[in-house]
Amino acid sequence: MPCFFHLEIISRKKMRTSGFVAIFFLIFLSVSSAYPGWKKQYKPCKQLVLYFHDIIYNGQNAANATAAIVAAPEGANLTILAGQFHFGNIAVFDDPITLDNNLHSPPVGRAQGMYIYDTKNTFTAWLGFTFVLNSTKHQGTINFIGADPIMVKSRDISVVGGTGDFFMHRGIATLMTDSFEGDVYFRLRVDVKFYECW
Repeated sequence: MPCFFHLEIISRKKMRTSGFVAIFFLIFLSVSSAYPGWKKQYKPCKQLVLYFHDIIYNGQNAANATAAIVAAPEGANLTILAGQFHFGNIAVFDDPITLDNNLHSPPVGRAQGMYIYDTKNTFTAWLGFTFVLNSTKHQGTINFIGADPIMVKSRDISVVGGTGDFFMHRGIATLMTDSFEGDVYFRLRVDVKFYECW
């Protein structure tokens, strides 16, 4: 009997010790997550700035147009963006990408995808597109997706992947409307920061 009693005391001491270790570990986790300054600050592994130029088809500019309205609210015209913040319009595009903000600069690739005007009370769009790059400096694709609150000067969308020189790259693209001419032309400055580079 004394041997059994001795084992029971030892096992209680071990349980008490493991309980203290578990409590200490939980306190350490809660304190370490309460101070975000201790977290590692990430820096981009690769960065590039490109411009894409969108010229929407308006019924008179077929030779120069790089985008077209493919869906519109009932009764709307496919050559004029709908009123009331263009809500319900869907446009597809195949826009030239340049290294500077000049439309007539040699293109380094194409921006291909779509935007959907998706809000009734302000100018905002949902974007899904790919940069197809084919230059001496960059070969491959970069895929973007996200909401674009157009009235905000600088806004971010997600870089969700890529191919070629950008295989499995992910990060953030900061968009800025660099220029626009009515509803027919706009130019976006796209500052791409990759935080995962393979």
